[in-house]
Amino acid sequence: MKLAVIGTGYVGLVTGTCFAETGNQVTCVDIDERKVEKLNNRIIPIYEPGIDILFNRNVDEGRLRFTTNLADGIKDAEVIFLALPTPPGEDGSADLKYILKVADDLGPLLENYVVVVDKSTVPVGTAERVREHISRNTDREFDVVSNPEFLREGAAVDDFMKPDRVVIGTRSERAKAIMNKLYAPLVRQGNPVIFMDERSAEMTKYAANAFLATKITFMNEIANLCELVGANVDDIRRGIGTDSRIGKRFLFAGIGYGGSCFPKDVQALAKTAKDFQYDFKVLKSVMAVNNYQKTKMIPLIKEHFGGDLRGKCFAVWGLAFKPYTDDIREAPALENIRILLEEGAKVTVYDPEAMDNVRNIFGNSIHYAHTQYAALDDADALLIMTEWPLFRTPDFDKMNLLLKNKLIFDGRNVYELDQMRETGYTYYSVGRETVNAVVTAPAS
Repeated sequence: MKLAVIGTGYVGLVTGTCFAETGNQVTCVDIDERKVEKLNNRIIPIYEPGIDILFNRNVDEGRLRFTTNLADGIKDAEVIFLALPTPPGEDGSADLKYILKVADDLGPLLENYVVVVDKSTVPVGTAERVREHISRNTDREFDVVSNPEFLREGAAVDDFMKPDRVVIGTRSERAKAIMNKLYAPLVRQGNPVIFMDERSAEMTKYAANAFLATKITFMNEIANLCELVGANVDDIRRGIGTDSRIGKRFLFAGIGYGGSCFPKDVQALAKTAKDFQYDFKVLKSVMAVNNYQKTKMIPLIKEHFGGDLRGKCFAVWGLAFKPYTDDIREAPALENIRILLEEGAKVTVYDPEAMDNVRNIFGNSIHYAHTQYAALDDADALLIMTEWPLFRTPDFDKMNLLLKNKLIFDGRNVYELDQMRETGYTYYSVGRETVNAVVTAPAS
């Protein structure tokens, strides 16, 4: 099939690349000339494991190309995907200006019947608004379909190529047949393509992300209570995660969720509820707890150092909101770094992929290490903000030589408590007891 994908951000680039991998002719369109130039020079603007292999193969074989020309990009396309940003407004609502602008531009360019697909995460009723905006400028036949994405950053290629399910919102039998044909190669193992109306598909995406955010937040609340009653949140996670009604995923306690989806989508769903005069109490609590959770390590740090962080040096391991991505949107590390700087501390950071993105925010106000160990040199303590695998099994002997104090504040519960006792570290984590280093007096 011939496809167009408008928008080459995270969702658009993964969507276009993966559909090209299944044999389709894909043209990706973006107004950002510099980005399109980079893509045409095979410079991928996001870090996503596995996408580079598919990208280069499909560019080589002529199935994937990039342009800034909308008319050229959609010419003869059977399906046009809208993968455009929907940033949150000040009131939490999703801003649809980019999507509706493209909808206005599409109308005069349509020559034949086409399926226009909302791939972006959009509020309920957006498909109807897109249809209305396109209709203003054309009398050609077309359908607007809602097809939300369920991609995990860091595993997006696998999620797209082997989806748990595909959700398609349309009441058009013609559009349904085209979308079924398009997704057939991806669901050969029997995972379902679920058809529903457009509004239900739009709500499904918000409901999924809000539920997962709620699950994370619930465990963080349990972790906070564990710290008060002397329980261990890791044991509780294992105890409830084996219950098939609950499941073991999204039960890890830590310093809250971030990224491009959960914060924005929870806010947008709460705003929708407010618009319809519904008091969504659970979502309000999820947002409040997550805001608290992000910086819950700061009071522990201040207490440990007697309330004065001036002149102290902190090493920060992990900047991205989760491993296997360079995405720092709503990442807890950012707020923690800001507070440490405001308190007069010095900060040295290391992340395998997100350093350049953080440099664009903090500039020269913090130091950037070329390795995880270089970040520790002469630091008063280590803060762990992202659970990258390379942080899980470090060389503690090397760490001991670099850190001023054997002191770790772990916002992701990367290490086991017994391990910290054996290595002699003072160790603060989330929902577990604090491990205090035992200082042995020298023999007389």
